[in-house]
Amino acid sequence: MDNQKKIVGFVTVRTSSTRLPKKCLLPFGESTVLNHIIRRTVSYDINPIVCTSTSKEDDIIEEIANKEGVKCYRGSLDNKLQRWLDCAIHYDVDMFHTIDADDPFFDGNEMKNSIKILQEESLDMVCPTESSSAGGASVGYSLTTNIVKEACKDLDKDTDTEMMWYYMEKILDLKTKILPETKKNISKMRLTLDYEEDYWMLESVRRILGNLASRDKVDQLFFSNPDLYKINWFRNEEWQLAQVNKKI
Repeated sequence: MDNQKKIVGFVTVRTSSTRLPKKCLLPFGESTVLNHIIRRTVSYDINPIVCTSTSKEDDIIEEIANKEGVKCYRGSLDNKLQRWLDCAIHYDVDMFHTIDADDPFFDGNEMKNSIKILQEESLDMVCPTESSSAGGASVGYSLTTNIVKEACKDLDKDTDTEMMWYYMEKILDLKTKILPETKKNISKMRLTLDYEEDYWMLESVRRILGNLASRDKVDQLFFSNPDLYKINWFRNEEWQLAQVNKKI
């Protein structure tokens, strides 16, 4: 692995969620969801940079980052790709992994594996598996700054790039790879935070296993308690429909 390449995780977060407003500020143990995400990232030896917007409402996010002793960058509200690019340029980062602040039990080991593949195979982008990105266990994307720059070059600064992969896939000769599927039992696990029911599910998992429980431990919990998914799984169809509407 090239030690000259600075690997960090961009913790992508805003307070302007429509389905569950200010979800990143909800209590999670002794602090907030965002505090937890930052600490979990650090626990996997991934260096977090909180990547938020210049909106006044997101001042609190910068305050939390400062209190946690991590870097923070503020950029475009809607153009996530441009925000990532500007952040990477500002902090001289040549590749990074994306970390969504609404996935409290993200798999840090899979993220590190994704970064390793990006580096060792000289790729532009490494994508999560379909199952891991379908509400079950978000891993995020590993990206080079150069490929994000390519994706942004013809976009208006205010373009909404929430569905970032849609713009990445338009790049000719994109060197990409999808992470191999794991054996994890996540077919009916919904561990992303979009609705109130998601919050109660995640808080239940936290109370049983603790904040820094590995994804293997979370998988085992669901395997041993097959009815646990019923707390919020019914929301997944609504969530998936929302993703389709974003594509349109």
